[in-house]
Amino acid sequence: MKIREGEIMMRRKVLMLLSVIVLISAVSAQALAKEITVRGRLGRTVEGGGWIIQTDSEKYLVLNFQRFQNESWFHVGQAVEATGEPRPDAITTQMEGTPFEVRTMRPFDEGASGAQVTNGLRPRLTRVIVSGDSTIQAQPDTAIVNVAVVTQSKRALDAQQENANKSDAVVRALKTAAGAGAEVKTSGYNLQPQYVYNQNQPPTITGYQASNSVTVTLNDLSKVGAVIDAAAQAGANNVQSIAFILRNDRQAKQQALTEATREAVSKAQAVAQALGGRVTRIIEVQEGGAVIRPIYENTDAIRTMAAGAQARPTPIEVGSLDITSQVQLIAEVETPQ
Repeated sequence: MKIREGEIMMRRKVLMLLSVIVLISAVSAQALAKEITVRGRLGRTVEGGGWIIQTDSEKYLVLNFQRFQNESWFHVGQAVEATGEPRPDAITTQMEGTPFEVRTMRPFDEGASGAQVTNGLRPRLTRVIVSGDSTIQAQPDTAIVNVAVVTQSKRALDAQQENANKSDAVVRALKTAAGAGAEVKTSGYNLQPQYVYNQNQPPTITGYQASNSVTVTLNDLSKVGAVIDAAAQAGANNVQSIAFILRNDRQAKQQALTEATREAVSKAQAVAQALGGRVTRIIEVQEGGAVIRPIYENTDAIRTMAAGAQARPTPIEVGSLDITSQVQLIAEVETPQ
């Protein structure tokens, strides 16, 4: 009877042991089912104190990097193969990458994340700063003409009234010559005394000068000469300035910026090749901005031509504008030790 009771107890222990084994196997299988294997390069997190594995398409934040950081191969840029469980619900101080609890990690000597380990040597990462410049040409689409009526008289009132009459005639002539799409506006007015200076005597007022400046902005560049002639014939006696600009400059600026960026990237690649390495990424780009230099005509020559406007039209030749752009970038270059 005692022997039979002993057999029963033994069978119960065996059954319990088998149940435990089955349970452990099920739990292990479930845990392994959640595991993934990734290949990429080790790198530091933007916020200090963390490590990531950068793959071709994703970053994984290594939660337990302390387990591997004493390994000789554990360093920035090392290609690794890691197996573990993603922990997207984990709370971390680093806000970069998917939290990843790594079970095993080993160096990986084949291409990972587009990188390669050469002869088993640790790659060295260097930052280079380069700049790119470009200059393109574009045709202006707008002309800005600034003319003035200057009158003088012994009395301030007479100078002002004469100027008002002439300026009114000039404005009407400009609107007619420039056309409906042009903008004509007063850009400045000045009335001041004229002085004569004698030695050891206070200045003496000899008369007054009035000046009224009018600015014309027009899109039809072929009318610029006619506008100057009309102003001169109506009473304008000072061509202060004429400039050609590009109002719709977005496309030209983008083209200049694109070419400047390409030149900067080409320089970074040339530096990397000279060092026996390659550009791994662009860290930072700073735009210097695009500058468009307006074309200014020689107003002295224009005044001379306008004075004889009744004899022949004032010729105006429009050139090309220079649009310049500059870009500075910081590139990360990987070179062998």
